[in-house]
Amino acid sequence: MTLLNTLDLSLWQDCDDIYLKHQQQCLRLQDEHQVNVNLLLLALWLDTQEYLLSSTQWQTLQQDTFKWETRVLLPYRKLRRLSKSCLEKAEYQQMLDVELMLERKSQRLILHNLNTLVCQGDSSNLTGYLALFNLSSEHYPSLKT
Repeated sequence: MTLLNTLDLSLWQDCDDIYLKHQQQCLRLQDEHQVNVNLLLLALWLDTQEYLLSSTQWQTLQQDTFKWETRVLLPYRKLRRLSKSCLEKAEYQQMLDVELMLERKSQRLILHNLNTLVCQGDSSNLTGYLALFNLSSEHYPSLKT
């Protein structure tokens, strides 16, 4: 079964709630291990839905997302961070808003790719996704929702 017809952009609202609970840990994984926060949140959300993806599927999602983000989102994020000390607060907030818009675009791309996949996993999505970075979900027990 695919997720087409069952998942839409509203799943990211649930992921936003998960993010609020785990923001510091998500950002640490992003900054220290280049973990994609959207995919991390998706893995946690999919685990609550008992919809398991295989490690190959996670690798495909990661690669497809990384291609787009490498061209657009990541360079912009770097520019925003470098510009922080040179900008007024309102200007910096505008940059954050643009970055959020780019994150939402990334989420749409992830959702589009996700809706083409068939459930094939045999372990938790968190475990499968973190394994791409040689990380163990056992080291992040507080991430479990």
